[in-house]
Amino acid sequence: MPHMTFIERDGSRRDVDAPLGLSVLEIAHKHDIDLEGACEGSLACATCHVVVDPEWAARLSAPTDDEEDMLDLAFGLEKTSRLGCQIVMTDALDGLVVRLPRTS
Repeated sequence: MPHMTFIERDGSRRDVDAPLGLSVLEIAHKHDIDLEGACEGSLACATCHVVVDPEWAARLSAPTDDEEDMLDLAFGLEKTSRLGCQIVMTDALDGLVVRLPRTS
């Protein structure tokens, strides 16, 4: 099974199983990681904002215009910011690293 790493807001790292076909948001919820996802992955908010490790960012498909619009609402936006609900785990993403942004 693929794995991924979440870097939590306090800087700690959590290596977790990342089942194929689940989004980063769903994987976070499965492992009790503090990633909100208020719209439950329907691309209607930015509460699942994550920062993708630069080494992984180029491996992801480009964000859609709708995702870009929602990201404009995110606090602490960075160059590799994405919405966790829009990153779906594949074999090619085995080892993915994302960081939870600071909330203030």
